[in-house]
Amino acid sequence: MIELSRLNGKVFFLNHNLIEIFEATPDTVIKLTDGTKYVVRESTAEMLEKIVAFNRQIFAEKTRVE
Repeated sequence: MIELSRLNGKVFFLNHNLIEIFEATPDTVIKLTDGTKYVVRESTAEMLEKIVAFNRQIFAEKTRVE
């Protein structure tokens, strides 16, 4: 899950595995696989960094356990 902020500043956590597409329009719009859309403060580059960091953390934890 990644931490994001709505345009009003409210923080929420999103399961990034449900993201179908995200794009800058110029606000960052996220569309989930079920059609739900979110507009967030983070740029597309920041979102990508958060997703990569989360996946690295999960992979590192998994390799330590095995």
